Amino acid sequence: MTFPELLLSNLAIVATVFTALWLVSLWVRDASIVDIAWGPSFVVVCWASLLLTGQSNPQSVAIVTLVSIWGIRLCVYLAWRNLGKGEDFRYRSMRDKHGAWFSAISLCSVFLLQAGIVWVVSLPIQAGVALSGELSWLAYLGMLVYALGLTFEAVGDYQLARFKADPTNRGRVMNQGLWRYTRHPNYFGDFLVWWGIYLVACEPSTWWWTVVGPLIMSALLIWVSGVRHLEGSLASRINGYKAYVERTSPFFPLPPK
Repeated sequence: MTFPELLLSNLAIVATVFTALWLVSLWVRDASIVDIAWGPSFVVVCWASLLLTGQSNPQSVAIVTLVSIWGIRLCVYLAWRNLGKGEDFRYRSMRDKHGAWFSAISLCSVFLLQAGIVWVVSLPIQAGVALSGELSWLAYLGMLVYALGLTFEAVGDYQLARFKADPTNRGRVMNQGLWRYTRHPNYFGDFLVWWGIYLVACEPSTWWWTVVGPLIMSALLIWVSGVRHLEGSLASRINGYKAYVERTSPFFPLPPK
């Protein structure tokens, strides 16, 4: 299979996966399942790339392993956090706004949009698996960046879960552990994970165009669906959040002011 054929095949695969998820969301009346599928969708892409190309060299195996660990951990965490809690307020607002048109609009603006984003962000994965070879010093550096990011993400999620589990913390600011140095350690960890995967996957012939993957992921985390989107709702729901914002770095970890 040629590389352009692989790209088209993976585009068809992610479109099919997210369309199937959309049908399930109509059945359960909960579009939030798209969030839980975010991580596994990248796992599907990397395994499809591996199976369709028949690669088994150290670099391709490393890429698939790293993506699978990240995607499965995120899926398990989000499923544990979200399932049984009802539809997320973002999708409830869309459902109320669009009424009978919500089903069609959610297919295009939620599910298929995410399919397209997954396909573009995973370009380093697809190219790395299909066109890779031996591990370079840059790949080992990428593994270190990935490990730091995954640790930040997992520890941040764990610390926040423990904080929320205490009823006395309801409505209070989480400013302990990693959250003392950045308002979003989980997003910062995700940022490092994807730059680490890019370093593991990039080759002299692909680095210049596959960099679009981590760049788009970084933009999503910082300006679109991550920091900016979340903080708009936190400021109105959490006591003392404005003071927390003034003394704590929004993204990159820094000593508190």
